[in-house]
This record gives sequence, structure tokens and C-alpha cells, in this order.
Amino acid sequence: QVQLVESGGGLVQAGGSLRLSCAASGRTFSNYAMGWFRQAPGKEREFVAAISWNGGNTYYADSVKGRFTISRDNAKNTVYLQMNSLKPEDSAVYYCAAGLRGLDDNGPRVGPDYWGQGTQVTVSS
Repeated sequence: QVQLVESGGGLVQAGGSLRLSCAASGRTFSNYAMGWFRQAPGKEREFVAAISWNGGNTYYADSVKGRFTISRDNAKNTVYLQMNSLKPEDSAVYYCAAGLRGLDDNGPRVGPDYWGQGTQVTVSS
């Protein structure tokens, strides 16, 4: 089992920045590709970004390319999502995920195996 705990969400004005963190515990963190998903009210959960087990490959949804950056620190068992130039349409609950396979910019073909509880991001116009 892998436990994931997100932090860093909040309220920000359009054009601002936030950095989300996801702390993992349980099985070996560095074994897993990690990612972020989001879900806005009345919408399906959607892929945002992912990173390979060693950080060598990253993947982004078209809607966030050039604005969001995913990174990880395997020594700290933590994955990050730096979000810049935020827009009101970025408002959602953001979920950390572990165990993604078959990744491309559309997201994983398999997984994730584990989810965090989510953190709210609200961008005001």
C-alpha cells in the first residue's frame, strides 16, 4: 500500500501561482510513476501531469503545458506540482496519484493504483 497526502492548495487570484506537494509513505516511492489529476464540480476527473519513477520523463495535459511543472524528490518521498499563470478554469480538487503505467500526454493507460484525498485549488477572476 501507498499512502498519499496532498498539501498546498488554496485560494489565489488569476495569474498567480501555487505549489502543491504530495507526501508518500508505505511502499518504495521511487518504484512508482506519479501524477496529478483534477476534478471540477460537475466534471469528470482529468489527467493533469505525470512524472516517471526517476524524474526523467514528464507528461502534461495540453491545458496546462507551459504553465505547470511536475517534479519529484525521491529522497523526500514527495512529488510537486508548480502551477503558474493560474486561470479560473484551473479551479478544482487536485489529486495526487501513484502507480501510473503506459504514460503519454493523454495520461496513463493503466492506473493509478493509489489516490490521495485531494486538495482544493480555487482561482478567482
